[in-house]
Amino acid sequence: MRYDLKPAPGAALRDLDLRRLERYFGHYRGQECPAREDEAGWTRLLVNTDLMVEDSGRSIPTVGSLLLFGKNPNRFLPQAGITAAAYPGAEKDYAARERSVLRGPIVSHESASGEVLESGLVAQAMEFVRRNTGVEAWIDAGGQRRDRWKDYPLEAVREALVNAIAHRDYTIMVTDIELSIYADRLEVVSPGRLPNTVTVEKMRHGYRAARNELLKEVLRDYRYIEATGLGVPRKIIRGMREHNGTEPDLVESEDRFTVRLWRERRPAG
Repeated sequence: MRYDLKPAPGAALRDLDLRRLERYFGHYRGQECPAREDEAGWTRLLVNTDLMVEDSGRSIPTVGSLLLFGKNPNRFLPQAGITAAAYPGAEKDYAARERSVLRGPIVSHESASGEVLESGLVAQAMEFVRRNTGVEAWIDAGGQRRDRWKDYPLEAVREALVNAIAHRDYTIMVTDIELSIYADRLEVVSPGRLPNTVTVEKMRHGYRAARNELLKEVLRDYRYIEATGLGVPRKIIRGMREHNGTEPDLVESEDRFTVRLWRERRPAG
């Protein structure tokens, strides 16, 4: 059974953020939601969408629902988060420019107009990268702030982060996703090997497979993930080539998968 569909022991409906769920079902899925106080209605909706599961006569949030919409996912899933660090040089260093442990549900809490009221894990990670890489800002003709990411293309960074969150092995209990920014590169390290049948070469060509199907489908609803499954070849590989002519590294080792983006072209030899 897929881990993201397993019940999270000890969790209950009260541990899910109904504000985020209302936004998800009402806006992204176009469905009517039960009233806040209608526990039976919410339970029925969530059980029928794999966000809760019946277990021993009780309705329990699934691992996936806590990761996506939990008020405090780490209360039940200590591995749910990102450890981020920005270093002044090309190696890990005690004197990091910034260190942060990012926690919370994957998706943000948004207003009815789409304004982010509370950042989710993806947004927190993107903000950490923005603070620690070269970004130019300006005010456009309409008075809106615009950013241009100089060191790395925004879409490539977000794709690497979202893929790590959606596809990591959550059965590895004590290890966060690692986000590391160095003087010459950015690395996203996802715990666990690639899922069965997936290889680095297949990823480069847009192979579609998921370890955590529920996470992938909800993140697709939020438009974090392309429906075509071509995020790696289009956003990461082609995005980096077009941005600065570099080839990103996709590296699988015994217990992790690393996406490495280079800030600039490396000297030959």
